[in-house]
Amino acid sequence: MNVIAQRDGSDALGLAAATPEQLLHNFQVQVTQPSTPISNIVFAAMGGSALQAEFITSYPVLTVPFVIVKDYDLPAFVDESTLVIVSSYSGNTEETLSALEQAAEKNAKIVVMTGGGKLLEIAETKGYDHVIIPKAVQPRMAVLYAYRALVELLVAYDVASSESISALEAVEPRLHAAIAGWVQTVSTAENPAKQLALQLVGKTPIIYAGTHMAPAAYKWKISVNENAKNTAWMGRLPEFNHNEFMGWSSHPVEKPFAVVDLLSSFEHPRTQLRFEVGDRLLSGLRPKAITVTAQGDSVLEHLLYLMLFGDFVTLYLGLLNGVDPSPVVLVEKFKHELG
Repeated sequence: MNVIAQRDGSDALGLAAATPEQLLHNFQVQVTQPSTPISNIVFAAMGGSALQAEFITSYPVLTVPFVIVKDYDLPAFVDESTLVIVSSYSGNTEETLSALEQAAEKNAKIVVMTGGGKLLEIAETKGYDHVIIPKAVQPRMAVLYAYRALVELLVAYDVASSESISALEAVEPRLHAAIAGWVQTVSTAENPAKQLALQLVGKTPIIYAGTHMAPAAYKWKISVNENAKNTAWMGRLPEFNHNEFMGWSSHPVEKPFAVVDLLSSFEHPRTQLRFEVGDRLLSGLRPKAITVTAQGDSVLEHLLYLMLFGDFVTLYLGLLNGVDPSPVVLVEKFKHELG
């Protein structure tokens, strides 16, 4: 426990344990309805500030197309019927600021999600609808604040059902109950998150999921990168079986990879079968897949269960790697070097 306290200087494990409470934060979003009906939505953000948009691709169901942009430039189709949501936790992300400028040039309907910085200044000066995300140690640690805020925005613009908000609130106690088995006070013998972290030490995790759980797999990848300071990749089925599947055929099985399958009963039945058949055919060609099976009664609960479990696994992995999980010093240095 003392070692954990020394390495986890920002109490990332404590913050992770409280994460579900973010789903209960009422942002009381108020928006100005656009004069032109919304025909599509573009969400522009980078890194942890884009995570909430990834979750939206799985839940809730939207009535218009939803596109995520992680770049300086917006798609050519953006016009006055497009709702452009720009998100940057710091408010100073240069790619997002560029996207905001282009959205204004294209007369799109603009909404800002931020914790401050230049984005907030611009939003207040220009009169753009905006939502302020509460402060956290890192953007990835405020992801459910941002998810709740984004769902409220989509409901306010009438492109998602109001039931989506109550669904977020309904899963909060069940997620808390699951987390109780992963916290640091639970011994390794009884703690599946600690056990999996031990299996990942010294290896490059490759996380696979079906379409519905792919956002959780992406969050795992980001968390391995930032919490554990470790390389990681993610892939999704069924696309995996059409290309990447073949790539395993020439890799010596003893190479330092760890394969993690995130499974959900809400994936397409054929996708579930693909996991079984693929793992069987790749037996002896790659490390045996470690399976993590989602718990819960809905796509939303499965998605958030897997995300939160991944947070604990990667925080423990970071501590096992001898690093403080919270800071991303190299990322900040890179931004400074860019100028």
